[in-house]
Amino acid sequence: MNLRKVSIIGDGAVGSSIAFALALGHAVNEIVIVDLNRDKAEGDALDMGDGMSLVSVPKEIRAGGYEDIAGSHVVIVAAGAAQKPGETRLDLLKKNASIVSSVAKDMKPFLDEGTIVLVVSNPVDVLTYVVFKELDIDPRRVFGSGTVLDTSRLKVALGEELDIDPRSIHSFVVGEHGDSEVALFSSSFVGGKPLEEAISLKGKSRDDLDSIALKVKNAAYEIIARKGATHYAVAIAVARIVSSILNDENTVLTVSSYVESAYEGKLKDVYISFPSVVNGAGIKETFFPSLSLEEEEAVVSSGRTLLASIDGLGIR
Repeated sequence: MNLRKVSIIGDGAVGSSIAFALALGHAVNEIVIVDLNRDKAEGDALDMGDGMSLVSVPKEIRAGGYEDIAGSHVVIVAAGAAQKPGETRLDLLKKNASIVSSVAKDMKPFLDEGTIVLVVSNPVDVLTYVVFKELDIDPRRVFGSGTVLDTSRLKVALGEELDIDPRSIHSFVVGEHGDSEVALFSSSFVGGKPLEEAISLKGKSRDDLDSIALKVKNAAYEIIARKGATHYAVAIAVARIVSSILNDENTVLTVSSYVESAYEGKLKDVYISFPSVVNGAGIKETFFPSLSLEEEEAVVSSGRTLLASIDGLGIR
């Protein structure tokens, strides 16, 4: 297996942005783009390939079919319909579940034993479960982009509020990548200081934090209303996940991972985002933080929302 090969299935706005982000980075040396519109995939591959003498790590970029994903360390599933203005991620479910299920069937014969499958299509938590069921492989090798982007949005918003580099803020968004996501303020820290204490020094209150969480939750809707789609930041998030895999970094990221049982069985048999250790083998470990009573109720409710959607597909 070529440990630096990544294949992307789906060359829409998100898939092509992911390819571009990977093309600019250091982690990958081969990118294969698969799409029903072969001309579009070939055009994007040619377009990005023209710049390879200008990047720090040149790589091969090409279009291909499912057979060309053989030898990939990571296969990224970005196929499906895009979210429209006024539409929730879960509204996309009926349209995208059949698309992603078909993609999983088509790619299964070409997956190597250690290939990791990263699902980005929305609603990502439910569709990651669909892919996992279709592939029937170790769940540690199948996970979704989850709330990695939501967590970044939260850190950026908190950084603006505190006038601190967002990379120095330790906070997580967990649960569904969507309307029921939960910002874990009770376990958030800035320079070792609890977030609520740090924010109070700026003359702010918990109400201000709740307003930030709501802004983060609605960020995608605002962007979609203005430009029709979100794709740049999620591409950056996916490139970060891929880097953690290919460089075997053991990085803690809030990907959507399989939860067999957590919080005394209140969460069972669901893909949902929690801080997880991501490395070359996939998900090494998932952490379940200590939560306030309010946070636990919200996280369990988020999980139930996802389970209801999964049950509606009849695949459990």
